[in-house]
Amino acid sequence: MGTSRRSQAERDAMTVEIGYALLSACFLGAVVFGAIAGPAAVWQLPSGAERLLVVAGAAAGSVLGVLRVVHVLWRYAGTPRPNPSSGSSSGSGSTD
Repeated sequence: MGTSRRSQAERDAMTVEIGYALLSACFLGAVVFGAIAGPAAVWQLPSGAERLLVVAGAAAGSVLGVLRVVHVLWRYAGTPRPNPSSGSSSGSGSTD
């Protein structure tokens, strides 16, 4: 199957990346929600318009938050990892 055990450093790096993805997604979602639904909180609008702004803000914030998580984790998964079995730390004398 090709499964190999990950080192503690690799697991820690993935945990940090997941945390970053979630926190940045929450921040993005809150900013987008506030930008779209903010006028409903500031001005006196008809109830239909207020509801529309809140629903549109929640939908846009949620969609962009999910896209942010996917983007960050996809980018992280695409970065090459050093192969510990390649012998790169054996001191071969090549210092380019």
